[in-house]
This record gives sequence, C-alpha cells and structure tokens, in this order.
Amino acid sequence: MVTRRLNRIFQPDGRTLIVACDHGMISGPDKGIENMEQTLNQVIAGGVDAVMASYGTATRFAATLARVGLVLRIDGAGTRLSPTPGPGAQFYTVEDALRLGADALCVSAFPASPLEEATLEMLARVIRQAHAWGIPVMAEMVPGGFDSAPEFRTVESVSLAARVAAELGADWVKVPYVEGFQQVVESCYVPVVVLGGPAKAGPLPTLEMVKAAVEAGGVGGTIGRNIWQAENPTRMAAALSSIIHHNVSLAEARALLHQAR
Repeated sequence: MVTRRLNRIFQPDGRTLIVACDHGMISGPDKGIENMEQTLNQVIAGGVDAVMASYGTATRFAATLARVGLVLRIDGAGTRLSPTPGPGAQFYTVEDALRLGADALCVSAFPASPLEEATLEMLARVIRQAHAWGIPVMAEMVPGGFDSAPEFRTVESVSLAARVAAELGADWVKVPYVEGFQQVVESCYVPVVVLGGPAKAGPLPTLEMVKAAVEAGGVGGTIGRNIWQAENPTRMAAALSSIIHHNVSLAEARALLHQAR
C-alpha cells in the first residue's frame, strides 16, 4: 500500500514536484494563496505532481486535489502571531488522513534547536502510526528551525538531519539546499527533495537551486512561495517540472517562463 500511494506522488522516473500550500496554517492569507482554489488550479495546470496541504484545504478542495497526489500536513506549531515558537504538536490523526484520501503525510522536525527532542519524538510517533496503515511520511528536516541562522545551514548539519529522518523511518525527506548537496543525498538512504525556502528575487534563483539539487542526486522539490508568488504560477510550475522530469537546461526552463508573457 505504501508503494501504491508513493506512486501517486513520484513519477516513474522516481522524481517529484510537490507544491507546498500549507503556509496559511502559520501566516494566514499570504500573497498568492488568498484565493486557494485559483492557486490550486494554476499550479496543477503547470504540472505539479502533488500538493502539500492543510486539513482544511484538503477538505474544502477535495475535487480539485483529486487530480494530483495529496501530502497532508498534520502537525503545527502555532501562528506567526505567537511571540515564541512552541514545540509543535500533532493536530490530526492518521485516521483523519485516511478519510481524506491522503497519499502521504508531512511532519517537521528541528534538529539542533531547543525543540529537537520534542519534534523528533513526534516525527517518530507519526511514522509508526502511519506505517501501521500503509501511509508514507515525508519528514521536513530543518536544522535550527524554520528561521535558523546560516551556521545551521551547513552540509554537515543538513546531512545529519536527513539521515536522522531516514533512521526514524521517513519514506523521503525535505531539506534546505546547501552547497555540497550531493553529500546530503549520498549519506541518506531515502529520497531527498529540496525545500523552496523564503520568497526569492525572481524565478532564476529557484530554478538554479532545483537544477543543482537534481544534478546532485536529489529527486525534486517541495516548493511553495516561489511557485505561487511567481508572476505566473502555472509557468513557474511548468519550468520546475521540466527541470525535474526532463532535465532541461536553465535556458530552456527560463524560455518556458517567457512563453507566458
């Protein structure tokens, strides 16, 4: 059953482009996801393989999301209005995910932060529960936390975080891109995708990052703001998909963006 569900997310080439649309759980109606139905239609039209979404999005837009794989975010750590980050909590159950028809779950953990033990324990618990029902889990591993300083974003720390997730039983991991990404991939025995991170100045940095990650052995990306805050989310998704699945050059990917103008 795990394999069947993974095949809804990963293409036969073993790669995937997942668009992360769960940001509203933390920051509310961010620019680009104010109208979630419109955003979902735009990115799906661009050829994303799966959508990572909150319980509410998965419930309200079930018909739209039936066209792609669904990765359900079941944890959270409060909103951006909170003065201090919490340890995180499992908000929804595996049974909730099954009722929604989710193909996989997503849980975050923060090695090298004060939240390390609590978040790793939650990740392990969710993996154990999910695997009992044949549901795969993507571990989002961010050393130091979401807004960590550059000293946490080293190849050594990201390699450690990815490997820890694999050791805990994650089916694939989502990590920040770092120089030397090949080391991260080679030292982690489950597939690795790169996260998009903060909104970048124009599309090129994201295209370059995903291209480099795939060339280093990564199997794709889980990208949010840098797709749905793009000038044309459909074409940005298409450009990234072409890099991931067709190994196009950066020039060819940029040409796909210009076709929309």
